[in-house]
Amino acid sequence: MTTLICDCNRTMPLDPDELGRALGEPLAPHSLLCRSQAGDFQQAIRGGGPVVVACTQEQRLFGELGSATEGALAPVRFVNIRETGGWSRDAAQAMPKLAALLAAAHLPDPDPVATVTYRSAGRLLIIGPLDRAEQAAALLDDVLQVTLFVQGEGRDGGTQARRYPVLAGRLEHLKGRLGAFELAWSQDNPIDLDLCTRCNACLAACPEGAIGFDYQVDLDRCASHRDCVASCTVAGAIDFQRPPRQFTEQYDLVLDLGATPQMRRHEPPQGYFTWDGRDPGTLLRLRDMVGEFEKPKFFDYKSSLCAHSRNETIGCNACVDVCSAEAIRSDAHRQQIVVDPYLCAGCGACTTVCPSGAMAYTYPRSPDQGRKLRTLLSTYAQAGGRDAVLLLHSQQGGQRLVETLGRAAQLKLAHGVPANVIPVALWHVASLGVELWLSAVAFGAAQVAVLASGDEAPQYLDALAAQMETAQSILNGLGYDGTHLHLVRADTAEALDDHLQRIVARHPPVPAQPARHAAAPEKRATLALALDHLIAHAPGPLPQEIPLPAGAPGAGAPLGAVAVDAQACTLCMSCVSACPAHALQDNPQLPQLRFIEKNCVQCGLCEKTCPEDAIQLVPRLLLSERRKEAVVLNETQPFHCVRCGKAFGTQKGIDTMLQRLGGHAMFQGAALERLKMCGDCRVIDLYSSPDETRITDL
Repeated sequence: MTTLICDCNRTMPLDPDELGRALGEPLAPHSLLCRSQAGDFQQAIRGGGPVVVACTQEQRLFGELGSATEGALAPVRFVNIRETGGWSRDAAQAMPKLAALLAAAHLPDPDPVATVTYRSAGRLLIIGPLDRAEQAAALLDDVLQVTLFVQGEGRDGGTQARRYPVLAGRLEHLKGRLGAFELAWSQDNPIDLDLCTRCNACLAACPEGAIGFDYQVDLDRCASHRDCVASCTVAGAIDFQRPPRQFTEQYDLVLDLGATPQMRRHEPPQGYFTWDGRDPGTLLRLRDMVGEFEKPKFFDYKSSLCAHSRNETIGCNACVDVCSAEAIRSDAHRQQIVVDPYLCAGCGACTTVCPSGAMAYTYPRSPDQGRKLRTLLSTYAQAGGRDAVLLLHSQQGGQRLVETLGRAAQLKLAHGVPANVIPVALWHVASLGVELWLSAVAFGAAQVAVLASGDEAPQYLDALAAQMETAQSILNGLGYDGTHLHLVRADTAEALDDHLQRIVARHPPVPAQPARHAAAPEKRATLALALDHLIAHAPGPLPQEIPLPAGAPGAGAPLGAVAVDAQACTLCMSCVSACPAHALQDNPQLPQLRFIEKNCVQCGLCEKTCPEDAIQLVPRLLLSERRKEAVVLNETQPFHCVRCGKAFGTQKGIDTMLQRLGGHAMFQGAALERLKMCGDCRVIDLYSSPDETRITDL
């Protein structure tokens, strides 16, 4: 691995010796790597190993140089050390942070993930007023096959020349995604646009002015003179007696010009665009949407771990509720959730709120993300850095905000990204949750800040805030005082600068010894590793348990116990069959209900399944070893068959059944006595009494 650093025309106070020691390789400083010293880059990429270029400003130029360099085989990676710290006011103290960023760039690329493929033939549906729809179509029809669905007359009316198919009526639904949109509508207007010649005779004839340049009758204004019908006798386009007709068509792309979008979700599907008539970038993107496209499959789903549903009872609904793309739904027949990978936008919020780890993020996977966080923090600490703060931000809006702040700092207009703040770019900030936040603290991060730059759905921010409340309760309960986790809401560089200055003024404690564990593929395993390290190195005496914030079942803390009302519980074991995490267990040898708290995900299925309402969730973190052991929550004496003496149920269960059925007409005399028998003895006793009415369902 070769690392090329550049102080960008001597605007950054880089220390090549300090950076080289941290990386374990000598570093030669450059000042104009992208210009007069570009030969050093060309020489480096002729070598065999990967090359890291500590500059993203001229990434495109370096790509062109690589293509033009004979024998250039080395893969090249780029990392920004300029706006992320080299231009800050305390840049001279930022060498540990810059070394950490360079070390993370040295990590191997994550394994490739599965992809989903879209295919678009360029069939575009434009929805909106006729005049605006035609204007947009004129800018797109050279590369796309345009159809217009008219909603609203517009200000100027359409052109007299009909250049595109025009549909109108009552829009029933619009659903789908890139390459597979479905439009359903009802043609319920007296004017058939296929027959209409746009001669405008009906507009001139209508005394109420109920027909506009959208060539549709406004039935609320129409007084039924039928002058328009008389004016259209030759074309025959107007018929007030025509019954409504239903239609469905397929399109690859949708451009929505309406004031109220047809798809109002926060994350619209791929291929759906809205346009206010000003930003030409929307139309430019549409022109490129013909062909075959791939995107990552952002998630892995394991139905065996899912706590969504058991025995036709809904428990955890967290992923369905949080998804702003409406890509996740509940399948009642299969009793599990279903994720549409084509609608998934990759935010990862579903994986963050999933308590069991049934939904896992893949872009990148947890082990890769954990390795990056550990490398950043360990390199930072080894280079002499203190009080590390991880700033998690998106690769789009968050990245722009960080870079804007860096440029403002270079112009002395802001402090910039402080020397102990390490930016970490994510596809989406909602993709990391409590297990990796706590792992980061275990690795040595004093604070973790999640930057919400204004593009995030409101439910994502609510979910992140709830997760942070749980994680912070754990840290404070263990004796790590102060605030370690922050949800930073900033949509300007000035606001971000202010937040960061207030964050770095704090110095909450961290474990005396940083963790070295690797993040596991399973969420619960990673969480357990982080908790074990934080507990083992807690700064003060430990309590017996740490109460955690309560929420709705499946949307609260992912850790806790269940409280069982022993008087109400009949040990029917319905809760055992419902528990997806095997936290609740029976004992094949004795009538006992047992519980392993470490496994409990607080999904609430046991609470909702219990026919006696004898179970309540108790969100908490138990700190003793009993957390990992099976403990008995309830037990009773077995009931023995009155005929053969075999144990076949519980004393309490049989007593409850006798009490409830004793007054029923079908359970009197011998029939009631048979309830005290095992299954075999009931059959024998029933058929040994031929004169008695048989109750076959016993």
